[in-house]
Formats: sequence, structure tokens, C-alpha cells
Amino acid sequence: MPDADRSPDAFTPGLAPELRAFFASLPKVELHLHLDGSLRPASALELARERGLAGGITDEAAMRARLEAPRPCADQAELLRAFELPIAILQDAAALERAAHELVLDCAGDGTRYVEIRWAPALHTARGLGLREGLAAVAAGARAGASAAAGSGRPITVRLIAVAMRSHTVETNEAVARAAVGAVPDGLVGFDLAGPEARFPDPLLQGRAFDVARAGGLGITVHAGEWGGAAQVRRALALDPARIAHGAPAADDPDLMVELRERAVTLDLCPTSNWQAGLVPTLVTHPLARLARAGVPVTLSTDDRTVSDLTLPREYGRAHALLGLSLDELLAMDRHALEVAFLHDDEALRDALRVELASVSLPPTGPPG
Repeated sequence: MPDADRSPDAFTPGLAPELRAFFASLPKVELHLHLDGSLRPASALELARERGLAGGITDEAAMRARLEAPRPCADQAELLRAFELPIAILQDAAALERAAHELVLDCAGDGTRYVEIRWAPALHTARGLGLREGLAAVAAGARAGASAAAGSGRPITVRLIAVAMRSHTVETNEAVARAAVGAVPDGLVGFDLAGPEARFPDPLLQGRAFDVARAGGLGITVHAGEWGGAAQVRRALALDPARIAHGAPAADDPDLMVELRERAVTLDLCPTSNWQAGLVPTLVTHPLARLARAGVPVTLSTDDRTVSDLTLPREYGRAHALLGLSLDELLAMDRHALEVAFLHDDEALRDALRVELASVSLPPTGPPG
């Protein structure tokens, strides 16, 4: 799996053209996507120059190299370092609005019909931007991107998830939760916890912020299992999340898989990102298929388009060609993602998207790969 291979078909050997076309046209639902990990390199270069942050980065290729994380990284901490420059760039309303606008267009271009975009508002206040102003900027960018996408014949629905950081104080994360609840009219629908698990393994330290978010009607999700194995996934259940971001190590604990199934907790999995972060030794050993076939609710997402040099159609192609998931299994994941999406503000829209997904016809195909 050479790092130098940047073709659209990297990691998808033998994937037939009709399958590439199918994954590109499939009306997809993506639930686990980070704004700061998906900044367009060309835009990052322009924004960095305007803000005096370009340093020795002289062209788009150099910026892309800076924004992408190693493949693979030594651990989660090395992966997280790829976010340092994007966060430094996205410290004002104009930059956040542009990034959100462009990300929505990129998702729509991949055939995505519904996407939840998440970011940590408190990471974008270093230059004086308020939490509410940052939330409003991302919401405005998302609305503008969706409008532009619809105008070009690529309709997409966008909802937003605010992320609390494990490394931040309880007071800071409570403030994020209150601001997120206040942004519900702007499409804010979920609350998450992310950051370095090894340094801050106990999610219950931020329980008060989740109490605020839940009381305000936000859907609850938690990053877990990027460090610490199945025990960390189990630990996240103490916050009673509807979904867990990542959670792949649950496959190593049969009792945990039973609990996830019985509690109907969905794992929003990102195989390429998990391999890149060192969770699995190779992409083909990722337990997505094992979890799905054990009845654990799962969905498929990219996590970070730029950090992982990835698109959602490509991730679907890899899941089929390398992980052995059938088209029926992948379509079932896509449909399940719609069912667990934080779309509680518009059930009529969920119903309409159900009809669209139910009409998908699978292309005739042989064995994957």
C-alpha cells in the first residue's frame, strides 16, 4: 500500500468500473466527518497566506503534504498533529464559513445526500472568536453550500455536531454545550467528545456538559476506541450515547458486541482512518465486516477527507474490494445510517430519504475484488 499512490482507485484493486460508478452515484449518508480534517488544500493555502500562517508552504502540493497525516501513523497522537495547521487557519468567521461551504459542496459532489459535519467550537476561539459566532459561521457556510449544491443538481441535507474536547475543562465544555443548544435553530443536532484518549481516558469527567446537551435535545455521540481497546468503547457507554464514533476494538470483546446490539448503539466506523491511526495493522484486517455480521449496528464514513486523502465513494469501494462486504451489506449500512442520523428535527425529510434509498438498484457483480 504505497504512500505515493494517490490515484482515486488506491487500495481498491480490481474494482470494476461499474462498481466505481455505483458507489459514486449511490445516495449516501455520512455521519462521521470532521470539518478541520477536510479543508481543501488550495483554500488552506490561500487562507494561510492571508493570515500570515503559510510559513515555508509555497504551493498547493506542499500544503496537501502538510495537511495529510502519515499512512500509517504511529498512534492517535501523531494523527492529531495533522489538525494543528487547519485549526490555526480556522480562527475567524470568514474562514470557518468558507471551509463549511466548500466541504458541503465536496460531499454533494460525491453523491452524499445527508451529512453530519462536526467540529470543536472551543478550538476556534484563540483569536477572540466567540463560541456562538463560530457556530453561526459554520451554520451559514453549511446553508450556503447546500443551496449551491442544490442549484447545481446535487441536493444535500446538512446537520451539525459540536465536539467537546477531552483535554478541555469541564467549564469550557459546558459552555460549548450551552452554545450548541442555542444553535439548534441553525441545524446543530448533536454533541460529541473527542481528543487524546490516552491522556484523558474517562469520558465521565465531562458528564455535566453531556447533561446540558441532552437536556437541550441534542443527539449524543462519543469518540472512543482510538486508544485503549475495547475497554475504552465500553467506558463510553457510561454516557449513554446513541452512537459511538469509531469503536472498532469492540470486535475483540464478544460481550461488548452483545451489549452494543442490545442497547442499539451504533458504531460510526472509518476503516481507512483507523488503519492510518494505527488501530489495525493493515486495512484488510479492519473488523467492520465482523462487527456488521455479528449484528452490531454500524455505519461507514471517511472521518477526515483531507487528513486521510479520502472520499466516501472510495471508502465504500475499499469496504467492498478489501474488506469483503457485499453490496447488499453496504446498502444496509447506508440505510441504517439514515435511521440513526440526528434528524429528529425533520422526520418528514427522513421519510423522503428512506424512499430514495429504498429505490436503489444494485448492479450485477461477481465477488468483490
